[in-house]
Amino acid sequence: MTDDNYVVKTEDLRKAFGDFVAVKDLNLEVREGEIFGFLGPNGAGKTTSIRMMVGLLSPTSGKVNFGDMGDSLPEEKVGVCPQDLVLWEELTSYENLRFMGNMYGVPKRKLNKRAERVLKDLGLTDKRDNLASELSGGMQRRLNLGMSIIHHPEIVVLDEPSAGLDPQSRYSVWEYIKGLVEEETRCIILTTHLMEEADRVSDRVGIIDNGNLKVVDTPENLKKSVGKGDSIKIELEDKRKNPEAVEMLQSLDGVIRTSETSNRVVVRALDAVGNTNVFREKLTEAGMTVIDMSISQTNTLEDVFIHLTGRGLE
Repeated sequence: MTDDNYVVKTEDLRKAFGDFVAVKDLNLEVREGEIFGFLGPNGAGKTTSIRMMVGLLSPTSGKVNFGDMGDSLPEEKVGVCPQDLVLWEELTSYENLRFMGNMYGVPKRKLNKRAERVLKDLGLTDKRDNLASELSGGMQRRLNLGMSIIHHPEIVVLDEPSAGLDPQSRYSVWEYIKGLVEEETRCIILTTHLMEEADRVSDRVGIIDNGNLKVVDTPENLKKSVGKGDSIKIELEDKRKNPEAVEMLQSLDGVIRTSETSNRVVVRALDAVGNTNVFREKLTEAGMTVIDMSISQTNTLEDVFIHLTGRGLE
């Protein structure tokens, strides 16, 4: 189904590096006023996709359209916050913002006000006159985000925007990102491998794996799609026995599916609470020592990813 109110639309977008195909026939629409999240593990094709979508990387085939802006995107209309920090370390926080604004031709009077506003909104006012090299890693990442939107772009692209941030900074950055679409920004496209980030920030999420876009929907609809059952995460003393445990538990009554993620065995089952002792006994009988077991009775986006790919995000 096509939404005529899109800002970015890709048609059979594909990128190959030699024999390796990083993105396979991406068909996607990012709508006016939305935050669109690409969720997937490292190496899934998220960064390659967004770089092609904003003209930073030429596709091997396919095309991108920008709605009323046509098939080419003026550079002043887009702001990009890359995963790798891009800062001038011998400039202060304020000077970094002004330098970037000058590059985009923002008038001086507007630029000064915007720089002060960005510093305030990102909690960097007290670091206004500190060199970028003197900032902590989290502060540098927040400054990098501010530099990507100092010129009020219509399309903002954020590649792993909260990587390396402590939980408190992460939450404040999420609130800041959500506030951007209430001002002049027409849409935000972000990549993440963090379930909570995709869930809390995105209006819609596209799950991507091995260059394939698996599904696109709202976080709530995606979590509902997993169906009935609860998730049990089991940590064994001997992680080498995880594959054996996955295979064995899959055969038990009430088990919907099993997988391995983050060195844990993940079991999706009906009546998970009532079956935990059964699972523990079966594993013990097979010579496996359980050192931790936790139950989640609420579906997560990781449950969706496991449902689609058979493995976890990490």
